[in-house]
Amino acid sequence: MLAGLIFLLVLAALYFLKAFALRQLRRIATGSRFEFLGYPAQIIDATGFPFLAGVALLAALSQLDLPARYAKWLHHAWIIVLMFQLAVWANRVVSILVERAFERHRATDPSGATHLMVLGLIARIVLWSMAVLITLDNLGFNITTLVASLGIGGIAVALAVQNILGDIFSSISIAMDKPFVIGDFIVVDDYMGTVEYVGLKTTRIRSLGGEQIIFSNAELLKNRIRNFKRMQERRVVYEFGIAYETPIEQVEQIPLLVKQIITSNEAAIRFDRAHFKGYGESALLFEAVYFVLDPDFNKHMDIQQAINLALLREFRKRGVAFAYPSRTVFLNTAPQQTFSEKKGGTPRVVVMNEASMTEHQADRNERAMESGSAPQRTLRTPD
Repeated sequence: MLAGLIFLLVLAALYFLKAFALRQLRRIATGSRFEFLGYPAQIIDATGFPFLAGVALLAALSQLDLPARYAKWLHHAWIIVLMFQLAVWANRVVSILVERAFERHRATDPSGATHLMVLGLIARIVLWSMAVLITLDNLGFNITTLVASLGIGGIAVALAVQNILGDIFSSISIAMDKPFVIGDFIVVDDYMGTVEYVGLKTTRIRSLGGEQIIFSNAELLKNRIRNFKRMQERRVVYEFGIAYETPIEQVEQIPLLVKQIITSNEAAIRFDRAHFKGYGESALLFEAVYFVLDPDFNKHMDIQQAINLALLREFRKRGVAFAYPSRTVFLNTAPQQTFSEKKGGTPRVVVMNEASMTEHQADRNERAMESGSAPQRTLRTPD
């Protein structure tokens, strides 16, 4: 009866103390210069109900007259509960420090922000490993023998979780080699977007459509990654075609005209070349190459639009027409012979090309139908 009462009183006291401390710290930290007190509030908030109930239960059991064997177990239970909660508090401290540093470096040093993810992982692994070893040492286990035995068990575990370990080592490789960092715009196969997060197992990017695309770290590093954030200048290949009917004098002037249009904005463009490239199916093809000195894609499209409008304006002024898909069919006009009906008792040979032969046949059939006779056929001579 006494143990149950103590359990309830201790549990209520701990729960009240936690709620009171949280309320006071949050009140002081809100809207004042003591914003740093919000971090202790987050640490206290990590104190879960299982810990409070465990402490209350152990406090109640401590009031009982237990045999030496059970008293030893009770002592071990205190060690486990307290060490677990200390590890939880320390883990929350690591999380707060990593999050603060990440937000601070995300805009100014994306590479450092990416490193913080790996450092946070290493810190948590070391923290929980130390907590487990300290707990086992206080429980009377031989830590040296345990660590040695973990070597064989570690091999078996590594084989079982090799895919997960592959992703973890890939995340470390991303942090150390830095093929991309948070904030970079990358293209992987047919997917493109801005890197938002580099985690232990996955990397997340935000696509142009707004959805989040998640890649496994190991699979991501197996693909070719195009990092547009590190582009210093953009090479643009500009192609167009004009009609075949364009006079040769105007064709000769077009490369120089294109160069003048492109170099009109020398501050943002570096001109390379402009040439009459070749002959297409329905157009005379031209190609120009220039470099946009600013890697920003919107800037590139603004320049491209200005060049297109200027070229269209000059072509309209000079009467030069852009080519569009078309095809000219040339009919064979070689004369062919046909036999016609007899006139004057002898056959008459009519020479006509294929088009006029077809028209002549249609006229004959029409006259035959008007006179009531059967339509006649025109026989073609064999080739």
